[in-house]
Amino acid sequence: MRYSPIDSQLFVQNRQRLTQLLPGKAMVILNANDILPTNADGTLPFRQSSDLFYLSGVDQEESRLVLFPEHPDPKFREVLFLRETSELIEIWEGHKLTKAEAEATSGIPQKQIYWNTQFEAIFTQMVFEAQVVFLNANEHTRNGNEVETREARFVADFKRQYPLHTLARLAPLMHQLRAIKLPQEVALLQQAIDITDGMFRRLLGFVKPGVWEYEIEAEMMHEFLRNRSRGAAYTPIIASGKNACVLHYIENNAQCQAGEVLLLDLGAEYANYNADMTRSIPVSGRFTPRQRAVYDAVLRVMRAATQLLVTGNIWDNYHREVGKIMESELIGLGLLDRHEVAKQDPDAPLYKKYFMHGTSHFLGLDVHDVGNKYRRFEPGMVFTCEPGIYIREEGLGIRLENNILITETGNIDLMANIPVEADEIEALMNA
Repeated sequence: MRYSPIDSQLFVQNRQRLTQLLPGKAMVILNANDILPTNADGTLPFRQSSDLFYLSGVDQEESRLVLFPEHPDPKFREVLFLRETSELIEIWEGHKLTKAEAEATSGIPQKQIYWNTQFEAIFTQMVFEAQVVFLNANEHTRNGNEVETREARFVADFKRQYPLHTLARLAPLMHQLRAIKLPQEVALLQQAIDITDGMFRRLLGFVKPGVWEYEIEAEMMHEFLRNRSRGAAYTPIIASGKNACVLHYIENNAQCQAGEVLLLDLGAEYANYNADMTRSIPVSGRFTPRQRAVYDAVLRVMRAATQLLVTGNIWDNYHREVGKIMESELIGLGLLDRHEVAKQDPDAPLYKKYFMHGTSHFLGLDVHDVGNKYRRFEPGMVFTCEPGIYIREEGLGIRLENNILITETGNIDLMANIPVEADEIEALMNA
């Protein structure tokens, strides 16, 4: 892996936290993600299952973790299965984890680490002692994946092979745990954010009229890769002019013109943790008065929304309050009429014409990380804060986004060092 080794105590602690949520005689089984095909003999880059990584730190394909905290035999309470290497694999694919390396990574003793070829023999010594078996699935509310995963295949196989076992859902427990970031996780997030900071400052000195969006993407990737990031945390949005009014614009193939605003939604990934930043900058180095007015309105909404990301608040109330703040700013910009707003349908607020997406989402091992919208905000949760105003008739879209850690006494803006004030951005672009 490109990233520096992570202290295995993070993963030991994560497994201990999960154990505290399990009922008696419970078994947990997690599988690595597949390596997905493209065409012919091509494959996509491997990305580990976030839950498996969270509990083991193992970042390798064909891995499997089985937890059984109350198994009568101590050596079966935490078991890790790995792909066994060979001279052929070493030649064609490179190094794979040894058992000693897996122990150093995960904190699971080497005597409890087996090759995948031993799975059936070991597993049958475990599974019949279990009262309930927790299996995993992607229960993200926005999941629309039509591809059958390794986890889904295992669930189907398990049901056929062990039809009398009582099954339970692991995902709600993982969502509960992963929503609260431990200090070690916050440090990894901060590393991804710091790499993103350096990248953005590089772009401020690069962007000018005539540059192409894909050239900006190339500058971004250079800065990410040279800082031990695997690359972008998500497909980057580099949207100049009217393209910024397309929320998920990813073509990145237009030429930036003088007088336009460029919307940059970019973030680095580091050790599987993700930054998620948005900035809007003037291609010519100076905002027009109208652009500046809209920019400052979005910034005021972001500042006010950030103050609402505190312990005890709750998702729907938070977004409702941000909507009211945005409403006021849109009236001030002449985009909404105060009297029409007073008569609007509360279930279809008029501000949605110009600000049609949510303000925040969980952030962590996944960019849109797991969590429960009905759970009150707690210390350790990390959210994005990303209001925007999109005026299609003016070809102007502005969005600003920072990453916010909730604490017991308020919150910490993890992106506080990344330039966001319009004056600072103009100064850096014209330095």
